[in-house]
Amino acid sequence: MVDDDPDTATDGDEGGEYRVERDSLGEVEVPVEAYWGAQTQRAVENFPVSDERFGRRFVRALGVVKKAAAEANLDLGLLPAEEGAATVEAAEEVIAGEHDDQFPVDVFQTGSGTSMNMNANEVIANRATEILGEELGTRAVHPNDHVNFGQSSNDVIPTATHVAALDAVENDVLPALETLREALADAEERFDDVVKTGRTHLQDATPVTLGQEFSGYRTQVEHGVERVRSTREHLGELALGGTAVGTGLNTHEEFPGLAAAYVAGETGLDVREAENHFEAQAAHDAMSEAHGALRTVAGSMHKTANDLRLLASGPRNGLGEVEQPENQPGSSIMPGKVNPVVAEAVNQVYAQVVGNDATVSTGAAAGQLDLNLYKPVLAHNFLQSATLIANAAKTFAERFVRRLEADREHCATAVEQSIALATALNPVIGYDAASEVAKAALEEDKTVREVAVERGYLTEAEADRVLDPERLTGRGILD
Repeated sequence: MVDDDPDTATDGDEGGEYRVERDSLGEVEVPVEAYWGAQTQRAVENFPVSDERFGRRFVRALGVVKKAAAEANLDLGLLPAEEGAATVEAAEEVIAGEHDDQFPVDVFQTGSGTSMNMNANEVIANRATEILGEELGTRAVHPNDHVNFGQSSNDVIPTATHVAALDAVENDVLPALETLREALADAEERFDDVVKTGRTHLQDATPVTLGQEFSGYRTQVEHGVERVRSTREHLGELALGGTAVGTGLNTHEEFPGLAAAYVAGETGLDVREAENHFEAQAAHDAMSEAHGALRTVAGSMHKTANDLRLLASGPRNGLGEVEQPENQPGSSIMPGKVNPVVAEAVNQVYAQVVGNDATVSTGAAAGQLDLNLYKPVLAHNFLQSATLIANAAKTFAERFVRRLEADREHCATAVEQSIALATALNPVIGYDAASEVAKAALEEDKTVREVAVERGYLTEAEADRVLDPERLTGRGILD
């Protein structure tokens, strides 16, 4: 039988103190003050892959899952009252962020996330042990027998992932997109009367209002919100209770529903037991679907940012139809230069989200038989994308879109010079004659109006009506 009593603290090779903990593979030296144990320490040593660690949102979700599991098992009489209560208290501290420095395991670890699950089990078990007045490492509260009772890494990690992802969507992404939608709607209203040259293929096209263009950006965001919201149904399914392969071995039949109810109560999220535990653990289609919605939203923001960069290009030798905010000096060598820095940040966020989407979609599709082994990287990349999109949307709204101004005079002058105004002549003088007018205007450096009147196609009064740019921004001009 393994002796669970920890050895006395001893000086380590580098002068730091450590204690000796044990697992099924033997003894492991652990920093004396650490709440983690042997399996976490092995993971720290086994995975020096990156400097990426799971952040606050995922650690909090793990605490929520462990607390809910303990509460459910206490209700079912499957945990001793004293140990169960200490487990709940320790998990609450993890939820509150009191032990974030106790989660040192690299994101790139075992594909099931077992190292992260055991990290949570050991931290909560050791803190619960301390709450009971016992020494760290004595396992008065056991990481497996108590904290992980009725669970497996294979159902805990996807459950924590869905909880964290749903929390990010509800509390960060959707509110930020609403902020951006409001900013775009405000710009749509402010610029409703600014008539400008439309462009297709980056060539002059028939007139639009700047407000109409912003209505397109606003609608893209609104549709993106709908897409993201639609993913909540499947993100709300929790794998907890499937244990190793989805059969629910070693857990109570009432545990999944009861634990899911506790998760819902703790977070306010609309979560429930997964419809099918085998799907919930072997495949992660819900993550792929949800991240696809995030990628689409990021693409909408990217398109808007690109358009606004073009419209603000110049200020003298570009399109110059909108005036960008002066957020910071734009060049270390060119005095007076101002760049669309916030829009460029949005462009870069899109590039990162596309990369994350490749990882998420690849990982979600790569499950083998009864377990998907990309769980940690799926969670990490999704949460990074959610954070990037939420922060970028708020910054884009407040520090760029709301600060834009239209150069009304320049827009009016440019639209009068547009050769595309000849399009309005089609129903009046026919396509061929209209083409003749357009070509002559371009060659003679005149306006379409001037040529149409000079050649007798229109009277001055008719030209005022037929070629009125504001009139051409509406529907049904065949009057």
